[in-house]
Amino acid sequence: MDADFIFWRKNTMSTTKKNNTKVLVECALLIAIATVLNVVCSFIPFLNLPFGGGFTVCSMLPIVLAAYRNGTKWGLLTGFVYAVVQMLLGFKTVSAFFMPGSDSYMVLWKAVCVCLIDYIIAYTVLGLGGIFRNKIKNPSVSLCVGSIFALSLRYIAHIISGFIFFGTWADWFFSQDGFTLGAKILEKFSGQGLAFLYSVIYNGLYMIPEIIITAIVALIIGRVPQISGRKNTK
Repeated sequence: MDADFIFWRKNTMSTTKKNNTKVLVECALLIAIATVLNVVCSFIPFLNLPFGGGFTVCSMLPIVLAAYRNGTKWGLLTGFVYAVVQMLLGFKTVSAFFMPGSDSYMVLWKAVCVCLIDYIIAYTVLGLGGIFRNKIKNPSVSLCVGSIFALSLRYIAHIISGFIFFGTWADWFFSQDGFTLGAKILEKFSGQGLAFLYSVIYNGLYMIPEIIITAIVALIIGRVPQISGRKNTK
C-alpha cells in the first residue's frame, strides 16, 4: 500500500511538473506575441497619443488568452510579467518621472504611484480575463466577455491615474484649436470634474477602440478549439 502510494505521488508530481512547464512556455510565448504587437504599433505614429497610451491592435488579447486557457493564477502572473516588460519598453517615459528637470518629473511618491497604477495594476488585471470561462458555456462569448471585462479594468486604472496625476493637462487638452466640444466643456466644468472628464476622454481615445476590436477578434478566435482550449457550444 505504501509503495503504491509513493509511486502514485511520484507519478502525480512528475505529471504536474510537466504540465506547469508546458503552461509556462505557453504563457511566455503569448507574452512575446503581445510584446511584438505592441512594439510594431508603437512605430505607427497615428496610433499613439502625445502624453502616453496608444492603440495597439489586440496586443492585450494574448494575455487574456493566457488567463482563459490556464486559469486566473497563471493569467495574473502572465499579466504581471507583461507589465514589467511594458515598463522596460517604456523606460524612457518611466525614468522621466524620476528625473528632476524633465517635463514629466514628479515627486517620488507620485512617480511610484503612476508606475504602480499605469503599469503594474493596469496590465496585471488583464489576467482576470478568464474568469468567465466556466460561467458562460459558449467559448466565443466567454472569451469575448472576459476580454471586455479585463480591458475595461485596465481602462479604469488609466482613468484613475490620469485623474489624480495628470489632470493639470485638462485645460490644455480641451483648449486645442478646432476642438469645438472642448470649449463647451471648459465652460461647464472646472477643477476635479474637468480633470476626471479629461482622463475619461483622453484614455478612451485609445482604450475604447482597443476594447471593441479585441472583443470582436476574441469572438472570432474563441470558435477555434485549438486556440480557446474548448469546443464551441451553440
